[in-house]
Amino acid sequence: MSKYGTIVVGPAGAGKTTFCSALISHLRANKRSCFYINLDPAAEEFAYEPDVDIKDLISLEDVMEEMGLGPNGGLIYCFEFLLDNLDFLTEPLETVTEEYLIVIDMPGQIELYTHVPILPALVKHLMRGSLNINICAAYLLEATFIVDRPKFFAGTLSAMSAMLMLEIPHVNILSKMDLVKGTIARRDLKRFIHPDVGLLDEEVPDSTSHDTPGDDDDPYAAGNVMGGSSFRRLNRAVGQLIDDFSMVSFLQLDAQDEDSVGAILAYIDDAIQYHEAQEPKEPNDEIDTDMGDRD
Repeated sequence: MSKYGTIVVGPAGAGKTTFCSALISHLRANKRSCFYINLDPAAEEFAYEPDVDIKDLISLEDVMEEMGLGPNGGLIYCFEFLLDNLDFLTEPLETVTEEYLIVIDMPGQIELYTHVPILPALVKHLMRGSLNINICAAYLLEATFIVDRPKFFAGTLSAMSAMLMLEIPHVNILSKMDLVKGTIARRDLKRFIHPDVGLLDEEVPDSTSHDTPGDDDDPYAAGNVMGGSSFRRLNRAVGQLIDDFSMVSFLQLDAQDEDSVGAILAYIDDAIQYHEAQEPKEPNDEIDTDMGDRD
């Protein structure tokens, strides 16, 4: 028997925990079962209490204090410790049935998804053996990145890197769409939803840069660090790489909009083939169940 889940990843500030809360709220409103796992050892506040919380096993604060590590090193230590104690996850998940959607909230350090092979090892454990979880990644990128095109393409490259590292079905999401509503035309927004490398060619060079003759090709020149020809060539190379792979496109999310959350959930369900395993229900099933509860 398969189980079904989504692992919510992305950089800090992308609104992952907010999305998890909105997703759980939507599932409950539609009478779907949910099993919530927090794997952020630094998280402290939750709208919904996690069914499994990594802080019951290890916390980032304790690791930093006892091991003398910084936040990034401490986080990696926490996940290495988790991989050595996978029964912490396996045992509670054994009892989860196929009716549930397992929602796993991850920390915001993108190194876990793009550079270090820790998360791929965790995902493989969840997908194999007795757990047999059909899982997809939901990668969140803050919509305000579209204001800064090089920053947007850097974020898109991170999303693509996570796709290649995790090797599982993937849903890329532009979160916090309410923050950019009305600031960009729908026609222009489509070029970010399906990243168009031509956006970088339209970027207007910073008029405040202080380029001097002969310095344009010097990457160390003051005016070239974030606005000179070397920086533009780097951005175009990143954009071309994304275009060559042609893997990344985005869905739009406003976590305050029920329909928006429902649309994202529909894509997740399709990616993990959730509905294919569910027993068909007669229209009166829910009514009969409610009447039975009252009896």
